[in-house]
Amino acid sequence: MNPGARLERTVGGVTFPTPVIICSGVWPFEPDLWDRKNLPGVGGICTKAVTARPRTGNEGHRVWETPCGVLNSIGLQNCGVDAFLDTHLPLISKSGVPFLVNVAMETEEEVVHTLGLLSNRKEEIPGVELNISCPNVSGGGMSWGMTPEGASQAVSIARRAWKGPLWVKLTPQMRDPHEVAKAAEASGADALVVANTWLGMAIDVERATPVFQRTFAGLSGPAVFPLALRLVWDVAGCVRIPVIGCGGITVPEDAIAMLQAGAQAVEIGAAIFRSLDAPETLCRGITDYLDRHGLDTVGSLSGMARSDARR
Repeated sequence: MNPGARLERTVGGVTFPTPVIICSGVWPFEPDLWDRKNLPGVGGICTKAVTARPRTGNEGHRVWETPCGVLNSIGLQNCGVDAFLDTHLPLISKSGVPFLVNVAMETEEEVVHTLGLLSNRKEEIPGVELNISCPNVSGGGMSWGMTPEGASQAVSIARRAWKGPLWVKLTPQMRDPHEVAKAAEASGADALVVANTWLGMAIDVERATPVFQRTFAGLSGPAVFPLALRLVWDVAGCVRIPVIGCGGITVPEDAIAMLQAGAQAVEIGAAIFRSLDAPETLCRGITDYLDRHGLDTVGSLSGMARSDARR
């Protein structure tokens, strides 16, 4: 077997050379950073969020480090779909790196407009990741993903406008993960990303005021890993479409645990801020595990810890 094929994964209609994907909001559109030779271990990249119109993002503090992670309140800052198509898509579509365009769920009219323009360039776009989980914006965002009804409506809207692979990024704030996940699946999602950031906050004790102008912000990093792992376990047990584990993955054991809980691939974010070598480190650790346990491919790990997957 080709050694590289051991880590290859096809998930939700998109094929990746490794199961380690850089999550949305992390990777800049710098040409050197999309050069395949500069991305060891990276299976794919989810772009920064794209919206119908340009967004300047939130004012005030946007990032605040915590002992075991980071809080962020970026607010979906981006250049808008027109500038994305003109400036960024030509770069990333020629890079040879598998990618998904992260599309923020706004109003129905706005997301239909965005996806319609992306559909006109669908030959250049492997897939879309629909973000129904951003906690740092007013209107749209996380509000769509809180209930089965909202998730169903959002995914149905997107499915009608976009015919290619469609991943849906869920929020950990959803009230009933099982029902939200099943609603997204029934409405046309090809895969589920579990999950976005947890709501948290920070206070500047010298000024006696919340750090963020929106008070609450999204928490990521090692602190949320056990919570994300539990959500992956729950969601993977109730849907038939692939699940991508996301949240606090830092070391190879984290990625392996996500896969064994039922994920088909993983997304990482905060780990990149600590080390650009994180994807390569994770892949090396996964390969070492396969060798130690006499397993041929990374697919052998998916669901291994579940009783319904044990032989």
